[in-house]
Amino acid sequence: MDREIIIAKLRDLLTDFLKARQVELVDISCRCEGRDLAVRLLVDYPEGGISIGECAALNRQIGLLLDEKNILQQQYILEVSSPGIDRPLKVRGDFLRCLNRKVRIFLNTPVDGRWEFDGIIKKIEGESVFIEDNGGRAIGVPIAEIAQAKQIMS
Repeated sequence: MDREIIIAKLRDLLTDFLKARQVELVDISCRCEGRDLAVRLLVDYPEGGISIGECAALNRQIGLLLDEKNILQQQYILEVSSPGIDRPLKVRGDFLRCLNRKVRIFLNTPVDGRWEFDGIIKKIEGESVFIEDNGGRAIGVPIAEIAQAKQIMS
């Protein structure tokens, strides 16, 4: 099964499961490791601060759910963990949480001839993030064009 299809199926299955526990699904990654599929889930509370013990409990619960639904249809290794300090910024709400904070953004397609921006998120308008770069210039970046983003701790 294609990796993107697996991720979409996992997201569909787990979003409501986690939401019922007041937990956000921050990110999903899948890759082959030998004969197994390694499934890595990053989860957190909306305000942050999920514990290792809570991640371990979710790992057991999600493992049972995956076995019951059999959506992976192969042997897998499941890892559920907190995103920690390097929490990726993926959706509009992630960027809102980082308003007036410094971020680093990598793009799928260039904006103003650039593939990467470091700057402070000044506003989120519609589906665009506006970043003030080091020169004081505000640049609008469509969220859909962001390949990777994270907050920079200084």
